[in-house]
Amino acid sequence: MLDIKIERTTTPKEKPADETKLGFGHIFTDHMFVMNYDAGQGWHDARIVPYGDLSLSPAAMCLHYGQEIFEGLKAYRTADGSVQLFRPQENFKRMNNSAERMVIPKINEEDMLYALKTLVKMEQDWVPHTEGASLYIRPFIIAVDPYVGVKPADHYLFIIILSPSGAYYSTGLNPVKIYVENKYVRAVRGGTGFAKTAANYAISLAGQEEAHEQDYEQVLWLDGVERKYVEEVGSMNIFFVIDGEVVTPQLLGSVLPGITRKSAIEICKKKGYKVSERKISIEEIAEAYDNGKLDEVFGTGTAAVISPVGHLKWGDKVMEINGNKIGPVSQMLYDTMTGIQWGKIPDEFGWIVKID
Repeated sequence: MLDIKIERTTTPKEKPADETKLGFGHIFTDHMFVMNYDAGQGWHDARIVPYGDLSLSPAAMCLHYGQEIFEGLKAYRTADGSVQLFRPQENFKRMNNSAERMVIPKINEEDMLYALKTLVKMEQDWVPHTEGASLYIRPFIIAVDPYVGVKPADHYLFIIILSPSGAYYSTGLNPVKIYVENKYVRAVRGGTGFAKTAANYAISLAGQEEAHEQDYEQVLWLDGVERKYVEEVGSMNIFFVIDGEVVTPQLLGSVLPGITRKSAIEICKKKGYKVSERKISIEEIAEAYDNGKLDEVFGTGTAAVISPVGHLKWGDKVMEINGNKIGPVSQMLYDTMTGIQWGKIPDEFGWIVKID
């Protein structure tokens, strides 16, 4: 078992009085988990300390060459006041896959889970009580060698920070408008598209800005080689319901293997839907729309869980999906997933990890 030293803050913060105004990602709890890696010594010095700024050399390698990975998950408060996590083992499994791609030393997944559970238990009073609100969890690893040279680092920090966050859909589960990006690409096979690393998100900003300029909320990315196969929507995985069949792009190395994506597939199969993971072109989507067979489009991700798409713009073609309303598959997945996460319905899959 990981030996975690604990240093409690002497100046605890005042917790937010109005949980309907939490927003996302700008309020942080009193403590954070930190662990060091040094070549020849491995991961060591696990500790929970007061949340605070880091001291890094201006030459820290993460600042220059992007040797960094992260994860995102949530803790939920149930009606009886207990706190639980949703499939955290999958996040740490994916974190080690990202570490392998970015040549970062892996961490024992049981140690990561124990560290997270210890931190969340210590900070459980920060988990919101308001409907739809949750405690966002951000584990990350950064290379900290003070060296301006391109090579795998010898020194790293593994850190977990926590942030109480408001309900994603404060005004209801409203469909979004998506713009198909033809100029920029997000990732290519053989690259880092499947890893959760910072550059994948920075590279998406130009396309997102272009979408906003056209009054669309997010970007649908096409593959980086042929520019024809659908990959992701914004920073989410994408699903289509075509003539009753649930279809999502297969994982070929350029698409992030989302935990919400995986859960959606498993739920759909259990509910009896036909589910296909395969290459799907934007031309096929447009043809399905023209033939009246494009029933639903939705994204999946940690923050939104399910994000229904109401409009899809490809060039001059604007497709209105399901009358700009959420469809039955999207609604079922949202209700099932959030029901399990907040303990409103039984967890038939064994996904929940309780904070004792």
